[in-house]
Amino acid sequence: MKLVNKELEHKFIVEFEQNQNIIHKVCRIYTSSQDAHNDLFQEIAIQLWKAYPKFRGESKLSTWMYRIGLNTAITLYRKSKRSIVTQDFDSVLYKIESTSYDDTEEEQLKLMYKAIHQLNDIDKALIFLYLEEVNYKEIAETMGISEVNARVRMNRIKTRLKTILNP
Repeated sequence: MKLVNKELEHKFIVEFEQNQNIIHKVCRIYTSSQDAHNDLFQEIAIQLWKAYPKFRGESKLSTWMYRIGLNTAITLYRKSKRSIVTQDFDSVLYKIESTSYDDTEEEQLKLMYKAIHQLNDIDKALIFLYLEEVNYKEIAETMGISEVNARVRMNRIKTRLKTILNP
């Protein structure tokens, strides 16, 4: 087993803890139970840790975390339709603590989340980034599409959500 660079590990833990609400929000969009939320949170943390040494800083850390989080959530969602895959991850070993997640706002947005759950995976990711007030340029970069395409798709998603919420 390779020894982990302690400085890199410490930097990852600090940055992860400062930005973990990003991951909680991704989990909330793609899960419907607390257990599923916790499992997805853990899997995204693993994927971020694995990818962290390759992070070059060409985008904001939050954009990078969104992209890995969304890709992991979409991949697991698609896999879960076929089979359940688990991987052990000792968060104590890596000294990552999950802070409590205030779900007061989540209760107020329950209907919105219910409507969002009816969207396809890509549209969920786009609306999630939009609700996080990520600008269209960053949305396009995160999703790997053009800025114009991001704007057009977002308008279609808004129309669809209005229809779902106000039939």
